[in-house]
Amino acid sequence: MSDVSSAFRAVFGHGPEGVWSAPGRINLIGEHTDYNDGFVLPFALPLALTAAASRRPDGAVRFRSGQTAGEFGASLAELVPGAVGGWAAYPAGALWVLGQEGYPVGGLDLLVDSAVPTGAGLSSSAALTCAVVMAAAALHGADLPPDRVIRLAQRVENDFVGMPCGILDQSASMLSTEGHALFMDTRTMETEQVPFAPGEHGLSLLVVDTRAPHRLVEGHYADRRRACEDASRALGLAALRDVADLPGALAALPDDLSRRRVRHVVTENARVLEAVALLRSGDVRAVGPLLTASHASLRDDYEVTVPEVDTAVDAALAAGALGARITGGGFGGCVIALVAADGARDCAEAVREAYRERGFAEPGVFEAVPSAGARRVV
Repeated sequence: MSDVSSAFRAVFGHGPEGVWSAPGRINLIGEHTDYNDGFVLPFALPLALTAAASRRPDGAVRFRSGQTAGEFGASLAELVPGAVGGWAAYPAGALWVLGQEGYPVGGLDLLVDSAVPTGAGLSSSAALTCAVVMAAAALHGADLPPDRVIRLAQRVENDFVGMPCGILDQSASMLSTEGHALFMDTRTMETEQVPFAPGEHGLSLLVVDTRAPHRLVEGHYADRRRACEDASRALGLAALRDVADLPGALAALPDDLSRRRVRHVVTENARVLEAVALLRSGDVRAVGPLLTASHASLRDDYEVTVPEVDTAVDAALAAGALGARITGGGFGGCVIALVAADGARDCAEAVREAYRERGFAEPGVFEAVPSAGARRVV
């Protein structure tokens, strides 16, 4: 972490008081279930965001990013919803939420440097928000437990940025452990670290960054969340998690759109539970078909895929992948493919060739290795 500390000193003229790291995440399975009180199965990536920070006595904030030119500067009083745009909205929102929740906050110098690709659906925003919540709270005397950081970071996105996300991304960034996927019940917040180390089974989990812009604040995500909430009310349920009779629920709904949204959520919850059972038994290969079924549901019932995403999934499966699907909220972002380790290179090349044939920009491809969650490193 010496690089970010050195960069901080070069920018602000003094060393940071601390450095925090928070990873991006991949969701193995369980998409759009978190805001329906359902089940999710994410894990942290080795790609992380690092935040170096120090207090200021004058109530001013200065933010710098290794990925963006220029500096954001303001007073604490100016950090209100709607007043800050771009990447700076996330650290600004972290300070605003901490103040709203009664935690002592003050001026802050902050420099962030991220290895998590932005716009790829790997939760770079959750990594940024969690890191800054941890940093600002700790520097001002509050030692927050992970579950509190998760809720505060979620509120940053919901109430300051305007993104009505659930808690999957923040939980994965804060709670993940190396060599495991995080099985979480988003209603009770109960978690279980489920062994997931594909390499030990001769497998690889490839991530394809489709390069299709990943934009969720533009209303698509909110529309689907609203449709689920409306369907829950129509069915007299607290959340779609509570659907016990899917055919009966579908028959009771007034329109086909509602039926498709509900069918995805209910069947996706079932796929998460099946995947967890398979991983507990060590049958990692059998998770593959569940990934493919999840993608079909997200494509047809939830309608969150785009041509680049579907092309990557189809090409990976044609090249012998055991399963593949879109991961993240959708409308761009990344695809994951579970493949035999000795076939990973051929699978990646098949996806690249399919992109060339379609005239898409070349995708990025890397291996996802379940890694540790957020922590203070200095």
